[in-house]
Amino acid sequence: MKGIMVQGCTSDAGKSYVVTGLCRALKNRGYRVSPYKSQNMSNNSYVTWDGGEIGRAQGVQAEAAGVRPETFMNPILLKPQKDSRSEVVLFGEVCEAMSGRDYHDTFARGKGVEALREGLKRIEERFDAVVIEGAGSPAEVNLNDREIVNMFVANEADVPVLLVVDVNRGGSLASVVGTLELVGEDRERVKGIIFNQFRGDLSLFEDAVRWTEEYTGVPVAGVLPYFNDIQIEGEDSLSINFCHRGGGGIEIGIVRLPYISNHTDMEIFRYEDDVNIGFVDENGPLDRYDAVIIPGTKSTIGDLEYLEQRGVAEKLKTFRGSVFGICGGYQILGETLIDDEGIDFKAGYEKQGLGLLPLKTYFHPKKRVAQVSAEGRHPLTEGMTVTGYEIHLGRTDLTDDSAVPLWSIDGHADGAADADLRVGGSYLHNIFHNDTFRALWLNQIRRKKGLPERPAVDTAAIKEESYRKLGEYVETYLDMDYIIDLIEGRESER
Repeated sequence: MKGIMVQGCTSDAGKSYVVTGLCRALKNRGYRVSPYKSQNMSNNSYVTWDGGEIGRAQGVQAEAAGVRPETFMNPILLKPQKDSRSEVVLFGEVCEAMSGRDYHDTFARGKGVEALREGLKRIEERFDAVVIEGAGSPAEVNLNDREIVNMFVANEADVPVLLVVDVNRGGSLASVVGTLELVGEDRERVKGIIFNQFRGDLSLFEDAVRWTEEYTGVPVAGVLPYFNDIQIEGEDSLSINFCHRGGGGIEIGIVRLPYISNHTDMEIFRYEDDVNIGFVDENGPLDRYDAVIIPGTKSTIGDLEYLEQRGVAEKLKTFRGSVFGICGGYQILGETLIDDEGIDFKAGYEKQGLGLLPLKTYFHPKKRVAQVSAEGRHPLTEGMTVTGYEIHLGRTDLTDDSAVPLWSIDGHADGAADADLRVGGSYLHNIFHNDTFRALWLNQIRRKKGLPERPAVDTAAIKEESYRKLGEYVETYLDMDYIIDLIEGRESER
């Protein structure tokens, strides 16, 4: 099939970033292009139009390519759970949960291979080309007999490979040489090297480029500078891109959870010029913050107990600023969590929540996954329409009228808040990605702090501008003619 694969010398080398840029650059050149990653591991998922889950990065890459995100773009998604097991999501739907050993021994080279082949087949039938993302590094020789996400996929798709290395980390030349030495006979598939995140004068790196090509025999397809004017959603919670602009604005704390999921719910605040974002944990006081957000989690009760053990739960109960919970964080805000069937924690377990909202949550095995549109039901959200997505295993009911539902979704209530939105929550992921609601919530905080209100920021336009810039930078700093020759299977003079 026509395409290219992007692999990295290390984890977090910038593979997702490069794939996103290539998708936009190819779209600009008239290609109908699809991203693809056979197997992803992340609790930061993207819900497709038909209610399936895929890795967030593939959703973002599809947006950059100008195509609708589909489950075949990431046929296998592994969502780590609290007990060293992972939930296996196959073509968007939960298949089963299993340990890492069981996955590699019984699933990967069986159902996993069938799934990745089916995904590639669908892409070949519907698109002009594919840009495939690997995972980790192809040089993990201890995994080569069972991996289904790096060279195994390159061979299945029969596509050339671009190897990405992060210059900013240091040791990039050694990383390139070492990786090429360890990939064995698959070295012949590596047709280009991309140096990523270079800071400074690019001319100072010319000798390194020349040496790399002479020593390895592999062309350098480009050197991407470190860009600080492009904001693309991150996938890994370890690379959360929060903002610190100094004092004078709104201080928002994100409660640090061991099993945090869908952290991109909060990354949207980096577009607000007067907002600073930081993490809340046991080491710092809460009174430095104007507002606190409790994010989603893969283990609501487990993370609530974690907060109790470290004294954070007690601080939240007495916090005088604004508090908002999303999905699992919304459940934590309530009075009672009931796990009769052992869905979230263990069977027959009942746990007291923070008691900040009059809510009772019941966990049940049927997972709700859907993109939704919601109508405002609270006095402050009345007349407002928002969109988002739900991924949860619980039902939450209001127990009295001291709080009001925030939204109406297909006739049922979602979320709850007190009269002035000081304490509120919702099952809707991406709730703050709705510019009008985010502006409403922030302006409530601004008024309390004596700051001037601000109009809603058009984040959709900002995101599209980032895709546009990234596509232009890829055209500027990568040898796109050479990369297209590789995609088309043409011989190149390089």
